[in-house]
Amino acid sequence: MSYLARFARFWWEFVVGDDWVAAALVVAAIGATAGVAASGIAAWWAMPLAVVVVLAVSLRRAIRA
Repeated sequence: MSYLARFARFWWEFVVGDDWVAAALVVAAIGATAGVAASGIAAWWAMPLAVVVVLAVSLRRAIRA
């Protein structure tokens, strides 16, 4: 395996890990926070709310499995 492939695989496993849904929700939360901040609204509340939502979704999926 080439160095580049190993490097990409490391970052995929580091960021995504076992739950790709949680990783996708975190990316969406960062984008939503950036959108809120760009609109001129104070965005301090967006990430704590996103953490609660991502945690709830992740726990719900883990319990059902």
